[in-house]
Parts: sequence; C-alpha cells; structure tokens
Amino acid sequence: MENLISYLVKSLVDEPDLVNITEVPQEEATTYEVRVAPNDLGKVIGKQGRIANALRTVAKAAAKKDKRKIYVEIIA
Repeated sequence: MENLISYLVKSLVDEPDLVNITEVPQEEATTYEVRVAPNDLGKVIGKQGRIANALRTVAKAAAKKDKRKIYVEIIA
C-alpha cells in the first residue's frame, strides 16, 4: 500500500526525492502520513482538496481488497 501511495504522490510533485511516507499502525486501521516539500503541498492537496480526496479514494479501494481500513494524511 505504501508503494502505491508513494508512486501516486511522487507523480504529482516537482521534488519527488523529498516525499516521505510513514506508516502508523493502529488497532483497527493504518494511517499513512505523507510529507512533501512545502512548495509541493498545494499540488498534492489540489483545488478544494480534490486531488487529496482522489488519493484517499484510490488507497481505500486498494485496501478494501485486503479487507483493511486505511487513512491518508497529508502533512507539510
């Protein structure tokens, strides 16, 4: 799952080397914290959060195949 999120985010940003994804396991779900360069933050979030919501939708759809629950948080 981390590879999928990494691939999608690195495709969007100008500085893919600064993308950092941290997996935070919890009891019922897993949270992925996505950190990008400050100047790439707007590209990952998108207008009105549309790109961020699309990333979350794709990740949740992929996780549903494994019957897991995940969350994606974007952090500057």
